Amino acid sequence: MTPSADTTIDTTIFGLLRHGETEWNRLKKIQGSCNSPLTEKGKEHLRNWAQTLKKYPWDRIFASDLGRVKETVAILNHELNLPVEYDARLREQSWGQWEGFTISNIRQNHAEELERRIKQGWLFSAPGGETRQAVKDRVLAALLTAHKKWRGQKILIVCHQGVIKTTLYHITKRAFLPEEDPLLSHNRLHIIKYFARSFSTLELNIPQDTVL
Repeated sequence: MTPSADTTIDTTIFGLLRHGETEWNRLKKIQGSCNSPLTEKGKEHLRNWAQTLKKYPWDRIFASDLGRVKETVAILNHELNLPVEYDARLREQSWGQWEGFTISNIRQNHAEELERRIKQGWLFSAPGGETRQAVKDRVLAALLTAHKKWRGQKILIVCHQGVIKTTLYHITKRAFLPEEDPLLSHNRLHIIKYFARSFSTLELNIPQDTVL
């Protein structure tokens, strides 16, 4: 996480990390704005992540206020010992009527509707849920708030996969369509910066250190 030559005190660095595995993740249920507790596997992975994250000079944690993220932050912060602030704008995308459904259930029982909605790209939403565009707008607003409040700091953002994808797909100018090549690997750390009124990527898909 070494800033480039154009970086000044006005550059804020953000690290984006997803919460640990939850019971609903394990069952492949869509959580969205709902919540479920972390699994033991998820907790163990987070303890390992904490050792990796200690190698970076974070100033604070800025996080979603949903329960699975708060549980994640508590585990990470046992090692990191950083000040924490929670913000509802960093919550996962709401999936409306499909929250609590399994992915296979939606594909089996709502295949045509799902396909039609996916083709909408940034305007994708589940019935009664949020669009990706709406998620991106609120998340970027939260990051700008953090920049103004803690300008020049290195901030660990603990959030959700949908939050990470909308942020990085916006920065890299993705259309959010299924024919695009994959950009993100699962459960990785991603580093971005805000400088000169613009977000840009520094490093994507940083893996957790291998634990021997």
